Amino acid sequence: MQRPKTLYDKIVDAHCVRSLDSAGRQLLLYVDRTVLNEYTSPQAFTALRDARRGVWRPDAALAVVDHVNPTASPRVRAMADPGGQTQTDYFAENCRDFGIELYDILHPLQGIEHVVMTETGRVMPGTVIAAGDSHTTTYGALGCLGFGIGTSDIEHYLATQTVIYRRLDTLAVDVQGALGPGVTPKDVVMALIRQIGAAGATGFAVEFRGPAIEAMSVEGRMTICNMAVECGARGAIVAPDERVFDYLQPKIDLGPALWERAVADWRGLRSDPDAPFDQHAVIEGAAIEPMVTWGTSPDQALPITAAVPDPASETDPDLRRDLERSLSYMGLRPGMRLTDIPIDRAFIGSCTNARIEDLRSAAEVVRGRRIAAGVRGMVVPGSSAVKRQAELEGLDRVFAEAGFEWRQSGCSMCLAMNDDVLAPGERCASSTNRNFEGRQGVGGRTHLMSPAMVAAAALSGRLADSRAIAVGG
Repeated sequence: MQRPKTLYDKIVDAHCVRSLDSAGRQLLLYVDRTVLNEYTSPQAFTALRDARRGVWRPDAALAVVDHVNPTASPRVRAMADPGGQTQTDYFAENCRDFGIELYDILHPLQGIEHVVMTETGRVMPGTVIAAGDSHTTTYGALGCLGFGIGTSDIEHYLATQTVIYRRLDTLAVDVQGALGPGVTPKDVVMALIRQIGAAGATGFAVEFRGPAIEAMSVEGRMTICNMAVECGARGAIVAPDERVFDYLQPKIDLGPALWERAVADWRGLRSDPDAPFDQHAVIEGAAIEPMVTWGTSPDQALPITAAVPDPASETDPDLRRDLERSLSYMGLRPGMRLTDIPIDRAFIGSCTNARIEDLRSAAEVVRGRRIAAGVRGMVVPGSSAVKRQAELEGLDRVFAEAGFEWRQSGCSMCLAMNDDVLAPGERCASSTNRNFEGRQGVGGRTHLMSPAMVAAAALSGRLADSRAIAVGG
């Protein structure tokens, strides 16, 4: 009798070209697709040129400009930053010479790669996608195994359609019960990261499951799979279900007969009932509150109702030093209520939280209100398609009337690689995925939270509970 398998192992086994060791841990893995950006691909293309190699399957790659481009209006091809211009020019040259489709800065489908890939129907259940960005884990929301790879791996993939891959251990994360009012998928994954630590899933592929996950929209699942990498996971996956099939159907032109066959196959993509996982974690959905980070690591997070921790209460000297360093960098005092922390900037965007559902949730908080004096708010849609949909729904006007800047699509202030950066000492409520020192600009201070919580902070001028603002006005 065949041993029960996890969904992760089923996908890996189906894509294994050959085992490279006797234990079956090191594999040559077939990769169905990739997405390239202007930041992580140049060295790979240069290496291909030097070796006089071509791209094995150009049609299996999509190229997107997203990291270095400005997001101010009007959008133009020329960039003020000469480094960014050089990167995008070389990117365009590489795509032209190697026959890869490019969504450049003026393309009507341009956007953040992980938003564009899903909204254009390029991510399907049971496939493997490897790309030069760690947040490729996002695609697990559709029952796809996605993971980040380095530049040399990108070169190997482009030349062979394969990568050298080490099989991961498996971690089942069960989110029990139902989420409370105002609690979002971002809060769920932040609660997980806080619970198991920033390295708690290192070496693991995570499968998210349980009633709270099943009730989540596909875009919500993208958020949790996206941020699973922040606790060390190199893969994150949710078994595909009717929500996924409904999401994909208008995006994939298969015809009725092929569609029915595809869905029948996809329904089998789930872990066997007795499949062994290497580790388990359980989160009670009802116990989760809206979360914010106070420090400089994604696991340094607390419910918005809490206070800044005191390093003196930490018995481990190494952890105590980490807490002290984080508090010093963030300019916070032990015991401060999180809701007393003022902000200078409010940013809604990134591959984690810039899809249409994210913008809708933030717009509901700010509708008919104004952001606090002295706060600069920015909304950066995850793609040009998201931007058009939001404008069709009038969300751009809601944000503009509240005092937010309505920007063009791109990675923007998620990372300091473009015009959108924090000044030293500026404090930002951010819907992004990382709060490392200098992530949004040298000396900038980042507090991670959901888009609704960013909106609440912008209105209050300080970190705030979106539930209180939405209810209390």
